[in-house]
Amino acid sequence: MTSERTDDGVATVVQPKLPEASQAIEEALDRGDLLTVFGRCTVDYEGRASSTLGPGDRHVTCKPDGTVLVHTDEGQQPVNWQPPGCTQSVELRDGQLLLVSERETPDEELRVAFDAVRQVSAFAVSDAESLSLVGSEADLKQYILDSPAVVEPGFQPLVTERETAVGAVDVFGEDADGNVVVLELKRKRVGPDAVGQLDRYVDALERDLHAAATVRGILVAPSVTDRARRMLAERGLEFVSLEPPTDRA
Repeated sequence: MTSERTDDGVATVVQPKLPEASQAIEEALDRGDLLTVFGRCTVDYEGRASSTLGPGDRHVTCKPDGTVLVHTDEGQQPVNWQPPGCTQSVELRDGQLLLVSERETPDEELRVAFDAVRQVSAFAVSDAESLSLVGSEADLKQYILDSPAVVEPGFQPLVTERETAVGAVDVFGEDADGNVVVLELKRKRVGPDAVGQLDRYVDALERDLHAAATVRGILVAPSVTDRARRMLAERGLEFVSLEPPTDRA
């Protein structure tokens, strides 16, 4: 096995053993990297239909927004795929490496079982430029202000950019029971850093407000990494899957 990690956020492992490939994939998913895996695998899908693709060499791409694409050496379209908002995981089972993509609504599962992995590459993607301003965090914020129930029934926004000792909260409001709600908004799939940011806001407000106040922290983003989801549960924080609208005037 040979590996290379560069200062600009690119990590590549060539001809890894399956445990080494599994570790590289898990680390990339936790970081929210753009991940590609090439090797010999089978592909199974269960959901609105079902399909099976026998053994062959395939290139699998996992994007930070939860998209998964499975490509062969022919055609421009993937032979199978999962849309944004899905959750990926990796495990070793029965001598294979299983890369699993799951979606809750509708219930779908894509399983890619590798007998051999030839290359794993991960890229810390930074793309500050956009084709347009549509789909920005500002669009997501305005969407929530216009339709608060997309967060949860009874949610009432009170103020945006509410200052705390550790920075400004994106949206500050109340739930149907009168509890304080803090929203941290992200337009892309996020990892542990966003959870830490939300946690600091909640802690700061719990210190600032009266002792009886209940402060709920909700991370609003298209999707989160598995590590971020675990951190949210450990810290008593919440997650709402929501994408910025793409049809705003």
